[in-house]
Amino acid sequence: MGILEGKKILVSGVTLDTSIGFHVARIAQAEGATVVVSNFGRAMSLTGRVIKKLDPVPPLLEIDVTNADHLAGLADELGKHVDSLDGIVHSLAFANPETALGGKFLSTPWSDVSTALHVSAYSLASLTMACKPLITGPASVVGLTFDARVSWPVYDWMGVAKSALESTSRYLARYLGPEGIRVNIVAAGPLETLAKKAIGGAEEFNQVWGERAPIGWEPRDMEPTAKAVVALLSDWFPKTTGEMIHVDGGLHSTGA
Repeated sequence: MGILEGKKILVSGVTLDTSIGFHVARIAQAEGATVVVSNFGRAMSLTGRVIKKLDPVPPLLEIDVTNADHLAGLADELGKHVDSLDGIVHSLAFANPETALGGKFLSTPWSDVSTALHVSAYSLASLTMACKPLITGPASVVGLTFDARVSWPVYDWMGVAKSALESTSRYLARYLGPEGIRVNIVAAGPLETLAKKAIGGAEEFNQVWGERAPIGWEPRDMEPTAKAVVALLSDWFPKTTGEMIHVDGGLHSTGA
């Protein structure tokens, strides 16, 4: 019996089979979960194709976390596929690569900063609350970050947004804990996702991790990060909330 046997999980932000969300969905299914996935807009066609690699093929919902109508109707849409929800995976982030990333921090307009914060941080709260009517017992919410406790080259306003995401998770843990809802974050090392490829200059992270991660790091291997997410979705961390778990080959623990 898998560690997610009988659980119903929403995995947001599944686009390609190189996305962390895809591998979370794959492993969650292997561990016994019923999975629903989401994306929105033009990316829906990509998601529709890639989830055919999963068995069974999960339901696909369109959820634009900046669309109030999508969020208002989410519980009803989910209810067509599951009668309750035990876990939410927040694998969502966006910042305009032309203005908010790649060393343009000092000139980014507020309109692009606000979009990054809305999609990448506030949505952890808005998505969780939209799903809350279906959460009837102990549940787990897991978000994904690139450790934003420090500044990084070229990461710029996405780093600020991820810092806000990490803080949002702690406040959600505070307010939802009495209802049995745990909220945690997984901080992954640099992975060759679609999002990373959009950041000019991000390839230098691979060199840093290759030289300094104590147990090594493979940027094309999504499985260690996905396994950590699945573990946090399970009942094996019943008293862990408001935490950030690093899956980065140990680089976070090293100095120069």
